[in-house]
Amino acid sequence: MASRKLKNGRFSSVLVPVEGNASDQAAVELACNLASGWKGTVYVLHVIEVERSLPLDAEIPAAATRAEEVLTAMEDVAKPHRCKVQAEMLQSRRAGPAIVQASADRQVDAIVVGADYATSYGSFSLGATVPYLLENAPCKVILWRNGVSPSGAAG
Repeated sequence: MASRKLKNGRFSSVLVPVEGNASDQAAVELACNLASGWKGTVYVLHVIEVERSLPLDAEIPAAATRAEEVLTAMEDVAKPHRCKVQAEMLQSRRAGPAIVQASADRQVDAIVVGADYATSYGSFSLGATVPYLLENAPCKVILWRNGVSPSGAAG
């Protein structure tokens, strides 16, 4: 898909998957800056991953409440940036394919994904979702990872 860039290098639409991590706020702010003010749209998406033991459309009240809180917080982050924001939650078995499908359905120009510094078995890890997006997204993928302090904690 060809990117539909607007003037000044800004995009017409950007998707930001959020989980409630420390990096979400910076990712939403970056997406708003990349979108062209009121002419661009920022889609904020929270994916609830549903265990295989449950039906895909199972009601998971705690997860839905958490998703609403995260989406509301990210809408508040976007307000000062004066960009159009559409927040949505959906349920899927895995977040990566759901985000890729959402980006294709909305024909976004870019995905801005935040990733906190994390380790797995003592080594830095991006988890499963970020590599999936980097490999399969039909658009540009911009990764925001918070810095690491000298003590090794993300910040």
